[in-house]
Amino acid sequence: MKEMVSRWILVVLAASAAGVVARAQEPLDPRIAAYDKGPATIDVSKYPADMQAGYKVFVTRCSKCHTIARPINCDFVLDDEWERYVKRMMRKPGSDVSPADGKQIFEFLSYDSKLRKKALYERKQKEAAKP
Repeated sequence: MKEMVSRWILVVLAASAAGVVARAQEPLDPRIAAYDKGPATIDVSKYPADMQAGYKVFVTRCSKCHTIARPINCDFVLDDEWERYVKRMMRKPGSDVSPADGKQIFEFLSYDSKLRKKALYERKQKEAAKP
């Protein structure tokens, strides 16, 4: 009986591990893959000191789970988009993004989008204002 239970546990563990490996090998959405291929740095030398500090937190924390190019090149620009994104990333296991870090990352991404992605930001603002 013990041997049968042990074998059953091994089968369940092996199946679980196989599922994790299979999910890890699933191809990325082509849109996300395209973001990953874009530039992976931002020149923040002319940004205010607090935004430069936010950039460092962003790079340190966010690079643990995905490329930095992904958020840099994505089409998020509005505050509510960044808020949802950062909160979702904070909930990921192992992200180690504290509420203080999350706030700093959000503030940096929001600030940066309004400068680097100005045309997209303005277009989305107009679209959001339409009745």
